[in-house]
Parts: sequence; C-alpha cells; structure tokens
Amino acid sequence: MNYLWSPWRMSYIQSPKPQNGCIFCRALEEADDQKNLILMRGERNFVILNRYPYTSGHIMIVPMVHLPNLADLDSSTRAELMELAAQFVQVIEDAYHPQGFNVGINIGEAAGAGVSDHVHMHIVPRWLGDTNFMSTLGMTRVLPESLEDTFNRLRESWENLTK
Repeated sequence: MNYLWSPWRMSYIQSPKPQNGCIFCRALEEADDQKNLILMRGERNFVILNRYPYTSGHIMIVPMVHLPNLADLDSSTRAELMELAAQFVQVIEDAYHPQGFNVGINIGEAAGAGVSDHVHMHIVPRWLGDTNFMSTLGMTRVLPESLEDTFNRLRESWENLTK
C-alpha cells in the first residue's frame, strides 16, 4: 500500500530506520511525545498515532510493558487498556464523527500483527465507502490530512474530554 500526503511524510519514509529494538519501547523512552506521536501516557499504557494509518485518526493503545500477548499482561494493565479504548473512541468520535470503528488486537504474525512481540490495540475510525478505487485498484491510500494535523486534532479532543 502506498500513502500520499505531506512533505513531512516523505522525510519520514526516506529517513534511516532503526534496525533493532521495539518501535513502541523506543517511542516511550523518548521525551518528545509530539515527535513520537504519543497522544497521552497513562499509568500502564500509552496512546500513539499509527504512522501508517488506514484512515485519519487511526491510533494504537500500547502497554508500557513489552509483552507479546494480552494474557501476559496483569489485570490492571488490561483494565486501563480497555478504559483508554473507551475514552479514545469518544475522542475520535468528537474529532472526526466517524460512522463506525474497528477496534482490535492482532496477536502473532499470522493474525496480521506488524509488531508481534509487543501487544497493542488498534482503534480505526471508519466511514461508509472509505475503501475506494484508489486503495482497491491503485494499492494507494489517500489521507486528507498530515499526521501532525491528526495529532493536534486528537490531542485537543483528548484535552477537552479530560477537562
């Protein structure tokens, strides 16, 4: 799948990629949340934008502990993950007014997990007809805004929800 958007996106695509280590753990270790697209940090989980979104507003909720399976997480981490999922469905609803959501966890490479050694939950806002000829025939996904704009919209919506 190809993704089309801002020059910032091209600089990310063309930059050297780290070869080792977990992308989620690396983002969590850094202090610059906006640069790393971390929308918020909870006690046991954090919320991050997907750098390769299916739609604008596609986020992931990631436990701070590096474990591959949902069952490996302690009950407090699982509870916070689900609470954040409920809250961020509201955040995305407020920011984008989607017609539906896909919410899920892909456990293992065979299930489609791009990062199979660090369990995480996807929340993808959906609209009727959001798969069109560009993604079906052209294998290209067109998004209406940059990741920076998505970050700002969702951060503002999160701040409004938590006031």
